[in-house]
Amino acid sequence: MAEQRKTYYIWIPNGQISQSSTDSPWNFKIEATDDEIMQLREYFDYNYMIGEENFYRAHVPLKEYHHDHENDEQDLTLQNIYQLIYELGDEEAKQHIESMGILKAKRTDDGLRY
Repeated sequence: MAEQRKTYYIWIPNGQISQSSTDSPWNFKIEATDDEIMQLREYFDYNYMIGEENFYRAHVPLKEYHHDHENDEQDLTLQNIYQLIYELGDEEAKQHIESMGILKAKRTDDGLRY
């Protein structure tokens, strides 16, 4: 038996996932299973953790952004977030993400693809 999909509302700036469209602001509407929501939550949690590491690393002088693995990792995680939202999103979400061009893969100096 296939897992039931539910409607969720996603707020990218703080990684909020809600089933209510009126309790808080939201960027994207998606239909997802519990497992897909857990995957999205893991991406948001990891992105938050990397963001904290980047904050502290940013205070180290002379380390350029484009030679910084942690920044590349955060960029990759954001792309994973948008990819999953694209796959689960309504037509408006898909069109908006396509217009952003964020899903176009790019190669980084350290070999990561994002």
